[in-house]
Amino acid sequence: MRITAGKAKGRSVKAKGKDIRPTAAKVREAIFNIIGPQIQGATFVDLYAGTGAVGLEALSRGASKCYFVEINPLRVELIKKLATQFGFKEGVHVYRMKAVNFIKRLADRGEKVQYIFVDPPYQSEEIMLVLPLIAKHPVLADTGMVIVEHFSKRRLPDSVEGLCKLKEYNYGDTNITTYVLEVKE
Repeated sequence: MRITAGKAKGRSVKAKGKDIRPTAAKVREAIFNIIGPQIQGATFVDLYAGTGAVGLEALSRGASKCYFVEINPLRVELIKKLATQFGFKEGVHVYRMKAVNFIKRLADRGEKVQYIFVDPPYQSEEIMLVLPLIAKHPVLADTGMVIVEHFSKRRLPDSVEGLCKLKEYNYGDTNITTYVLEVKE
């Protein structure tokens, strides 16, 4: 698998193991087409980071900061190694912790981010644990977006406690669903 654009374009991200399902290049490219040039200077969160390919792509395309959140210690080390190999010295923050704990930590620090990418294992119920937390805690910037990668047969709700579904995109067995903060009257 390779980074598709930006400073690290063409660099390889190697994924080993049966239990890892990296985001396909066509899906990553679609995600960043959705985001567009707003990635420049943005803060990006890669929850359930796995190989870190999506977060590395964000940095490659101009994000100023990326939080990689992954529970598996071997993958955490892989992300650190790849970030160094790709020349990303600034803006790389890797956390070995559960996604729900990271959202709470971000809220405790009072930090708001522009993009949160949520990609738990397809059969997991983590999406419905994380989305309400993102809505409840003020971690998403007013103009921010939550991007959820999930199995195409799984339907996500139109709204989740303050998050409103913006659009859903299909790429074979994979769907990308985007959420934004509901506009308060």
